[in-house]
Amino acid sequence: MARRKFRSDFTGALRLSLSGAFLFIVMACSTIPAPVQDYALARSALEACKAVEAARYSQGYYHRGLENYARAEVLYREREYQEARELFVRARLDFEKAENSAQVQRKKSGEVL
Repeated sequence: MARRKFRSDFTGALRLSLSGAFLFIVMACSTIPAPVQDYALARSALEACKAVEAARYSQGYYHRGLENYARAEVLYREREYQEARELFVRARLDFEKAENSAQVQRKKSGEVL
């Protein structure tokens, strides 16, 4: 009888510790850090676009970047960090393309940068 009680106590403790470890691993994997760096890079790329008037010279990339940036900000506020990070990266790339394109267009037209 004593042996049987020891085994059931041990099995219960083992199950409890394994389920606790599993829960800890699942929670640790599901938490993604906020994409602060991607947010800052996208914002600085947006400011660079504004400086070279990319909205005037490269509308396509600029507006697509704005759309991605706005959606990423909403997802960031909702703590959907993985999706927000992807959109911030897309926005930054679009802003960089818009800035480069605007600089080329301005140089071709003879405007001083």
